Amino acid sequence: MPPRYLSFRCSVPWLILLLEALFLTRAFLSIQDAGNIDVPAHFYPLFRDVNHIVIFGFGFFLMVRRRYGFSSAGFNFLLTVLGVQCSMLVEDALVFLRVQHSEVGMRSLAKAVLSMTAVVISTGAVLGKANPVQLIVMTLVELILFYLSRCINRRFLQVPDSLTLRHVHLFGAYFGLAAASRFPRAPPGLDKNRSTPTSDLFSVLGAVFAWVFWPSFNSILTVSRADAVLNTYFALAVSAVTAFLLSALTSRDGKFRMTHIHSAVLAGGVTVSYTAATIQHPWIAMVLGLLGSVTAIFGSHCSQRCFNTALKLQDTSGAHFTFGLPAVLGAVAAVILSVAEEGIATQWSDLPSLGSLIFLSVAAFCQTISTALVTGLITGFILNTKLLKSAHVSKYYDDQFYWEFPHLSVGF
Repeated sequence: MPPRYLSFRCSVPWLILLLEALFLTRAFLSIQDAGNIDVPAHFYPLFRDVNHIVIFGFGFFLMVRRRYGFSSAGFNFLLTVLGVQCSMLVEDALVFLRVQHSEVGMRSLAKAVLSMTAVVISTGAVLGKANPVQLIVMTLVELILFYLSRCINRRFLQVPDSLTLRHVHLFGAYFGLAAASRFPRAPPGLDKNRSTPTSDLFSVLGAVFAWVFWPSFNSILTVSRADAVLNTYFALAVSAVTAFLLSALTSRDGKFRMTHIHSAVLAGGVTVSYTAATIQHPWIAMVLGLLGSVTAIFGSHCSQRCFNTALKLQDTSGAHFTFGLPAVLGAVAAVILSVAEEGIATQWSDLPSLGSLIFLSVAAFCQTISTALVTGLITGFILNTKLLKSAHVSKYYDDQFYWEFPHLSVGF
């Protein structure tokens, strides 16, 4: 092994130790006594479901490469537990700067876990190429930038705080795509850059696991939780059915394809995330679920055959068409539905107010995706500097570069 790769033993543990010292200092100085924090009885089950999605659901969802299962699940867990603590540290910094109000307890923790979803989605785009140091640095940078993007939307574009978190899919997908574009491309014939029936099974199980708990993801910070759960479930159900339907119709032999199920069953939940709590008629959520699944499946065909080659996109786990494109569809649908609701309420008499609503909603969407793309590109350049020592392309998608395999040792 080249000497420059032996630095992981020195860099990763000390980087983690430094971060934990910082987080412990933050906890010692700022967090309230747990006994003084009032936690509603209904809130913890929702938080537990969201935690399951991020840890178990995405951990298995990312296991799409045949020799990268240890790293997919292990690094996802490491980044999540570090990122949640970093999120709360960033929130404290924003409170200190008087950018937002102080919030403690389970609600603050839930926002931190939801914010980590952006990093997990971005990790799916660079999966197998970034080493642990690069992933940790990307986590810290992306969380700070995501919070800054939320602050811009909240303070200048009048987006409600809970709705700014719904841009997490959009920001994560396009930040990851932009960062991944700066990594060297893997050789076309690299054998490790493919899936197996076992890896496909685990990744689909992760998607199904996240599917089960996704209504909690969309409802945890909303007021109308019952509406959010109902609309999310209907959107997810139609999305899953449409995934099977389109998979059989688009495959050459009329059989189902695991890659379609993997990418499309969550698309309905992502699409309806902006409007789950405000939709009054479940059929609207069902239509959005159908359109989300169609977008994911046909988006995967277009991305792999057209956009990835032309734009030099690299996307290991399909973050673009699983989260990015459905999130774009959901943001557009949110603008249309909010304008229709406001127009009906005012009988289309207050056109300046409607114009202002459209402008602010579109501006928030454009600001989020532009910030994600620009900062993702800059972060990708930083991650590929000599200081962070990117792995050679021959080491892509290989667990043995980072994990111990006793059964492969000499003498066994």
